[in-house]
Amino acid sequence: MDEKTSPRPDRSTRRAALWATLVAVPVTVAVAGFTFAKLAPESPDAGPSASASPRAQSSAPVEMAAPALAERPTVLCRALMSQLPDSVRDLPQRPVTAGPEQNAAYGDPALTVACGGSPAQFPPTDEVWTVNKVCWHAAEEADATVLTTVDRETPIRVRVPKSYEPPLQWVTTISDTIVSSVPSAKQAPSGCSA
Repeated sequence: MDEKTSPRPDRSTRRAALWATLVAVPVTVAVAGFTFAKLAPESPDAGPSASASPRAQSSAPVEMAAPALAERPTVLCRALMSQLPDSVRDLPQRPVTAGPEQNAAYGDPALTVACGGSPAQFPPTDEVWTVNKVCWHAAEEADATVLTTVDRETPIRVRVPKSYEPPLQWVTTISDTIVSSVPSAKQAPSGCSA
């Protein structure tokens, strides 16, 4: 071929290609760097970590009595215990020494749930509180508050250690389970309202 007949490179096309390369390379590097930074761990030893517990909690069985119950309370208590949650707030369930069909325990110190037994005895002037459609009476002990249902076919007692104050906050989930498994009594003290 003759030099005069060969095509000459177009200067404007060549300049446009040069500018495109100058813009594309840094943008590609920036996008790659950003993607790598988002996908890479923050530190070489980063990974899932166990949540720190403020203190170790015992998983030993909690000492509880298991008095004999009549047939109807036994059925109701079994229904209640079978539906209780694995934890109450941040307190995991623990085994009990007796009567798992009528007793449950959570956390350390143990918050306990006891189903059945005799109804709470208290003056009619005492206050009662309704939590999620369950009516509770509170009795103070030296190291705990004992909350007892007063509007159910069989009473349920929740013993809340003083370190878990205020006590009513702990019976929200338990109240929901009680409503679904233990029918209301025919009569309830005045002050109990759903």
